[in-house]
Amino acid sequence: MNGLPGRPDNLTDGPRRSYQVRPDELEGAVRETLSRQVALARPLSADPAGQAIRRANRIRRRRTGAGLALAAVISVLLSAGMAQLGAETARDGSPIVVIGDPDPSNRPLPTASNPGSDPAPDPSTSLLGSETLVSADGRRLVLPEVGPAERAQPLANGRGWLVVGAPSAAGRSLWVVQDDGLVQVLLAGAGSIVLAADSQQVAWRDGGDLLVAGVVGTQLIGAVRTPAPAPAEPVRFVGDSVLVRPDPADAGHTLWRPGAGPLPEAVDQKSLNIYGRLPDGRLVGQVAATDPGRTCLAVLTPTRYLDPVRTGCGLDVSRDGIGGISPDGRWLLVNGWIGKASRSLLVDLQRLGATATAVAAGPPMTGVIVWSNDSHASYLDGTGELVRVDVGKVRAGKPASPAPVPGVPAGDRPVLVKSF
Repeated sequence: MNGLPGRPDNLTDGPRRSYQVRPDELEGAVRETLSRQVALARPLSADPAGQAIRRANRIRRRRTGAGLALAAVISVLLSAGMAQLGAETARDGSPIVVIGDPDPSNRPLPTASNPGSDPAPDPSTSLLGSETLVSADGRRLVLPEVGPAERAQPLANGRGWLVVGAPSAAGRSLWVVQDDGLVQVLLAGAGSIVLAADSQQVAWRDGGDLLVAGVVGTQLIGAVRTPAPAPAEPVRFVGDSVLVRPDPADAGHTLWRPGAGPLPEAVDQKSLNIYGRLPDGRLVGQVAATDPGRTCLAVLTPTRYLDPVRTGCGLDVSRDGIGGISPDGRWLLVNGWIGKASRSLLVDLQRLGATATAVAAGPPMTGVIVWSNDSHASYLDGTGELVRVDVGKVRAGKPASPAPVPGVPAGDRPVLVKSF
């Protein structure tokens, strides 16, 4: 057929193109075209693997930076803390605050035993550097890795002990002994050390200063210090204040309130020893009498001058300062003499007036006196034997007798505590 006039439909002058293609040739051509397209690498709009790697690198860099910053902050805080510690404990000689390493591995644990449960240990095989606590009912508790001790009382949390070391040429020490076996030295090389009744505070002498600090776990915190005369020493806590004896060779005490100023200069001129505190907060102590060489017992108000409220004279009371008051405030155990016999004396504080009367309670006391209740007390005599005082029997004319502490080697002096 003709399209335009005078021109054939086929515009080429050559031979006609053949459109005859075999199926296998067509299939081969399609395969080749597809294979070329697959072989051609086209760039992806997004690279998931690369993105993941870059994100991980950024996170690692951020963590590294944060770790370095935290380490720098910790270093600054530790440096500041050590500087403060050094400032707080600076004095002539080595610092007294010692920080130990609380390594829980291979800790010997405190071991308790009941009276008569085991034979007395051979002194040659007893633990070196250990201390034995004895309760009022005769039970024993051996504290490992603790030197010679003078007294001990439970931690505020009830899971261990605060132990005050006996005096030595190097001074006194204060340990924390936990029930899990951790032994931590809180103070070393200190002068006199006194503990608050709740074990949450400690006061001590350090060089030319008196200090008070809180006890939290195995650390001393918030130390407050004040200059003090050379012989001054803390005696006991009275509420938030510390009773201080400026010169143990002379009569007189003063109350220092930590954080409220320096040690007061005002001192009473009569008080010799303080035995304890009554339930109403007043103190019971020994005061100088008008007759030279004589003393009296007195109830004192805990003011700056320890003013006497009631005084009872007539007893021959020792000046060793050992004594203890029953929880209800009625009875006082104190050392003294009946005739020429040195004894512990039981005094009825309710009858304390112009005169004072007492009955023999047992042999002379050493160390602390532990009252189990209002009518039963315990103490150790000069040989380290345990004396249990029953107020009812003593008033009936039957003084207490000493008895060996079961399981304690001869010559050893245990430390008496109320209970375990």
